[in-house]
Amino acid sequence: MFNSGRRDFLMRLGALSLFSLSPTSLYSLFKRSDRKFKICLNPGAIGISVSQNELLIKAKTYGFEAMVPLVSELSEMNDGELDQLLSAMEKSKISWGCAGLPVQFRLSEARFKEDLAGLKNLVKSLKKAGGKSMSTWIMPTHKELTYRHNFKLHRERLGEVAKVLADHDIKLGLEYVGPKTLMARDKYSFIRTMQECGELMDSIDADNVGFQLDAFHWFCAGESVDDILALDPSRIITVDLNDARADRTPDEQLDWERELPGDSGIIDIEAFLKALVKIGYSGPVRAEPFNEELNNLKDEVALQRTIDAMRNVISTIE
Repeated sequence: MFNSGRRDFLMRLGALSLFSLSPTSLYSLFKRSDRKFKICLNPGAIGISVSQNELLIKAKTYGFEAMVPLVSELSEMNDGELDQLLSAMEKSKISWGCAGLPVQFRLSEARFKEDLAGLKNLVKSLKKAGGKSMSTWIMPTHKELTYRHNFKLHRERLGEVAKVLADHDIKLGLEYVGPKTLMARDKYSFIRTMQECGELMDSIDADNVGFQLDAFHWFCAGESVDDILALDPSRIITVDLNDARADRTPDEQLDWERELPGDSGIIDIEAFLKALVKIGYSGPVRAEPFNEELNNLKDEVALQRTIDAMRNVISTIE
């Protein structure tokens, strides 16, 4: 999509830059107060597929403060195209969020090595664009590997990933997946709590590895505000906000069926956010509802519902 319409998008970015100078920008709708974190647009999590340039336009139009880097597209941009994108981002006060890690480390050694080799080129593009982080998730079960053997695989492979990222000053976020309903998926259980994920990070022993903290997984894992308050903010790479289904207990929640933050009121998002503010977390915060109804809406409606939900929950702490 980027290649076929690149010229049109760059023209639209120029117009966006003019709009960004207006004092009535949607950016001002967020009061900030003691909050240091930024509201990030993650299109895939709300069922939207767009190019990097389109994403910038949508982020600005709907009042987001950051957007996820689409690293494969950034790697295809020439210097002029990248400079124009970065200039438009600066004028629009849109910063980078956290990119997804394009490495399949859960399967064969051959696939892992192939992806790791490709990562070395992609991460150069991310650094050149000013991106600072990538993240991935840890599945809480395995069909064949016991906890100990799976832990060893994750420590070794993610350790290699962390080293590649560290060579380019990029951080790696790891997300534990909390729902108990996933534990019956495979024969062997694995990491599903903050403490276990922290143990994995400690074993990797790399300064650039931290948490991808998700409110839904925090809730499903039975964790508390105290668990967040005990974290060093530098160990939180990115944060996902969402809500749980009202018709299910924490142990009955399904990973692929969530709500926009604040929609059901089941997760104490206010306490979650206040804890992040108290410890001084300053990275991206993005909606990740994995909601089929939201995914089926037109892009404009989905974006408006998402920013409204984010604005509503943030208003409780400002």
